[in-house]
Amino acid sequence: MKEPARILVVGGGYVGMYAALGLQRKLKRELRHGAVQVIVVDPEPYMTYQPFLPEAAAGSISPRHVVVPLRRVLPDCTVVIGEATAIHHGKRTATVRTLATEEEGTGTVDIHYDELVLAPGSVSRTLPVPGLAEYGIGFKTVEEAIGLRNHVLEQLDIASSTRDPDVRDAALTFVFVGGGYAGVEALGELEDMARFAVRYYHNIAPEDLKWILVEATDRILPEVGEEMGKYALRELRDRNIDVRLETRLESCADRIAALSDGSRFPTRTLVWTAGVKPHPVLASSDLPLNGRGRLTCTPALQVAGVEHAWAAGDAAAIPDLTADRPGAECAPNAQHAVRQARVLAGNVLASLAGRPLTDYAHKYAGSVASLGLHRGVAHVYGRKLKGYPAWFMHRAYHLSRVPTFNRKARVLAEWILSGLFKREIVSLGSLENPRAEFKLAADTGRHP
Repeated sequence: MKEPARILVVGGGYVGMYAALGLQRKLKRELRHGAVQVIVVDPEPYMTYQPFLPEAAAGSISPRHVVVPLRRVLPDCTVVIGEATAIHHGKRTATVRTLATEEEGTGTVDIHYDELVLAPGSVSRTLPVPGLAEYGIGFKTVEEAIGLRNHVLEQLDIASSTRDPDVRDAALTFVFVGGGYAGVEALGELEDMARFAVRYYHNIAPEDLKWILVEATDRILPEVGEEMGKYALRELRDRNIDVRLETRLESCADRIAALSDGSRFPTRTLVWTAGVKPHPVLASSDLPLNGRGRLTCTPALQVAGVEHAWAAGDAAAIPDLTADRPGAECAPNAQHAVRQARVLAGNVLASLAGRPLTDYAHKYAGSVASLGLHRGVAHVYGRKLKGYPAWFMHRAYHLSRVPTFNRKARVLAEWILSGLFKREIVSLGSLENPRAEFKLAADTGRHP
């Protein structure tokens, strides 16, 4: 019998999930009859809708509604929960480490393919800052978002119960590094949540909280334009948030944030959102990379100079055909990634059928950003909005973009309920170490 054509999708994020979804829809009959096989490899069994992470951290959305289960959305595809550690395109194989191979002690397995869709996304870009690895908190996954929420609420508990003024001051100081989308939206939502939560603490006032945003450049939110960025800066400073521009974090050793302007802040919370870098698997492949470590691609989303290899999203350097300046590349954001995935799926099928390929071209529509409840900025199709209209547009846009009707309905229902009732301010930090109580009881015979 003829072997089925095997399409391997590395990554289950925006590009990976939407590309696999497009292939599933157009190859439904072939997939069910075994003529074609689509394999999706990702370390997590779900796709995370990252624009909702700040609201999940603030408790406006349940964490399980920020993620989309891959097996539920891709029932006709084979979903492998594992991490691709190397790509050998010359041999048409990908080396994958799974939970099963770790349990078996076999190390890795090789998955063979005919067509490769490489969309592993990006990882946090860190710098060799003393103390960052020990005390820094990321904000790229749903686990990090919920862990940060629990951590912030726990700091309020520490500050409320301690008699040591130094411990209290460090617990109530929150430092965010990075003035892009992730940093500004996370800070805005968590500051809103914490200001609401302190009304239930008899010895903490909102003015006791110290929020600091550190940005190395001379502006925040460059994606929304200079005017809206300046408005966002004024809005944050009006909320008594200390925004330090053209400033870098030089050290956070011993839980002391030392900045390049000479300031030093004892803090128990340091959130690092200062950019991302390409996934390490790209460097472990035999595919061409540009100077920034991203895959060099054609406008048709093929890896340049290589057959049967495709890429899009954060991992790919794709020419922007709509840009005014030559040599421009598409920004690595969700707006491009979702649209690229649809074109990519169509081009993979066109390549298999011997049809002409379609170049990707999308004029950047603009950006929206939330600054907390009922606050936001937007620059869309040349129109500038701020305050409540921009916040409403932010929610409406992302509600329309979150995958599946199921998730749309659940998120909308939670927003309605959160508008009718007060915020939840419960910390469930014990979820991060669920066996701690049982282990203590088993080891010592007593409970904490």
